[in-house]
Amino acid sequence: MVIGTQGKKAIMRVVTILFVGLVYVFLLGPVLVVVLASFSGGDMDSGRAFVRFPPQDLSLQWYGEISSSLYHSLWVSVSVAAVATVLALVIGVPAAIGLVRGRVPGKTLIAALFRAPLQIPFIVIGIAFLQTYYVVNDVLGVSLVATFPGLVIGHLFVTTPYVVGSVGAVLYRFNSALEEAALSLGASHWRTFYRVTLPIIMPGIYAGCLFGFMVSFGDVPISLFLAGARFTPLPVEIFHSMEFDFDTAILALSTMIVCASVFLLWGIQKLVGLDVLLRAGGRT
Repeated sequence: MVIGTQGKKAIMRVVTILFVGLVYVFLLGPVLVVVLASFSGGDMDSGRAFVRFPPQDLSLQWYGEISSSLYHSLWVSVSVAAVATVLALVIGVPAAIGLVRGRVPGKTLIAALFRAPLQIPFIVIGIAFLQTYYVVNDVLGVSLVATFPGLVIGHLFVTTPYVVGSVGAVLYRFNSALEEAALSLGASHWRTFYRVTLPIIMPGIYAGCLFGFMVSFGDVPISLFLAGARFTPLPVEIFHSMEFDFDTAILALSTMIVCASVFLLWGIQKLVGLDVLLRAGGRT
């Protein structure tokens, strides 16, 4: 039996759909299990012992069992990630402009230094910052271990490369003739940057901020060394809580975070488009 061209195309289409479907199941399956299991009610003792999937006795029980410590840790994670991302933006945008357009000696070496945090294991970064904070405390008498500023500085180290890389990727494709046209028409350098350059590099800024925030929010190795009793990010709090037992309320809080993340991505899609973000963040 000879299969025609149309038949081959139909078979390839089916194979492609099946393959893509399996990839989505592999990627989203664990998230789906967490979300559905969070709505499974039951006895407190048995509910803490294992995840019930498929869910039984649909209930919002575990959402009411989320402890204040988990909410506090969520606030710490969001705050640290937000502050670190803003500071990375302040540092990363000028650095990207300087690396792409500047004529600084050793520019290649400087660019490699900005990329270095992406090449170093996070657990090594955490140990390095912990030891550095001890030295700072001995020399200056300033304690940064287990403090909010200490966490922000550690996370700033790993979020800045994402801003530098994404903004730099946009600048490499930037048509400088647009700025020259604005300057020739009488615009000042600041006005040209504000009205011409900044709107064009905004997708890179959005991408760098998004990736940096995600990395900071989900970090465990660095925060594990720098966190303290008052400032414990959510991933570290979850890690510690699961060392001895499993709290089903974590499933409920995780589901809330998943919903918030989906809403955030939907908002960014409406604002700038995820395809633009992916292109902007593709070069680091």
